[in-house]
Amino acid sequence: MDRRNALVLFYTCYNPRMKSIVVANWKMNPASFKEARKLFEATKKAAEGAKKSTVIVAPPALYLRELASNYRGKKIVFALQHAHFEAGGAHTGEISLAQAKDARASYVIVGHAERREMGETNDDTQKKVAAALATKLIPILCVGEKERKHDGEHFDTVREQLRAGLSGVPSQKVNRVIITYEPLWTIGAKTAMNPRQMHEMAIFIRKTIVALHGDIGHRTMILYGGSIDAGNAGAMLRNGDVRGFLVGRASVNAIEFAALLHALENA
Repeated sequence: MDRRNALVLFYTCYNPRMKSIVVANWKMNPASFKEARKLFEATKKAAEGAKKSTVIVAPPALYLRELASNYRGKKIVFALQHAHFEAGGAHTGEISLAQAKDARASYVIVGHAERREMGETNDDTQKKVAAALATKLIPILCVGEKERKHDGEHFDTVREQLRAGLSGVPSQKVNRVIITYEPLWTIGAKTAMNPRQMHEMAIFIRKTIVALHGDIGHRTMILYGGSIDAGNAGAMLRNGDVRGFLVGRASVNAIEFAALLHALENA
């Protein structure tokens, strides 16, 4: 899908009367390209039958170019799971945003909880978000606390992650950044967080962005990530004040992912 169509998709998903957005984050799966192609074919079939959702596939970087180059449909676009903010240079093992774009990615995930655990800082996310927008990629900025206590400290954590991640973004472009609330304590858990908790956090995220960048923050697209599946996605979409989901574990199981998209048809 070209850049123009990716922007059309973004603003279609942004319109509250239109489709939800589902990011399939395959993480470090599957083990071979043969398996990746099989998973993508199943994902494509499920996506083509989902009238109320649009799918963004984030495969391992090694698989991105071939999957994207061979895809001719309009229901799926592609994301890179991680990229460096520098345009090039002596950064062994890293991938630049320009390389991601050349491989036909339209989105990039920034600040995923697992990347933060590996040392990605708030300063890194600021540079990556700004660099992504400059490269004309749409950043999916992940925020969320490691653990939740009863003192409200998690709000301070999220506020600082948003402040840092968006500090290099002109206010008029801030709604081009997709925000994913992804508390680390829900990743890999048996159940997702309560939709009412997510609704509270969505309100807080918008208020924080409004305080930083003005009224445009009210139009922020917010996703939820963390143990989402067919059993809880509908309730989260209806009651969590979210536009869609960042899906990990269920996205690499073709049956579970198809069931999740089907659940969103009835949400």
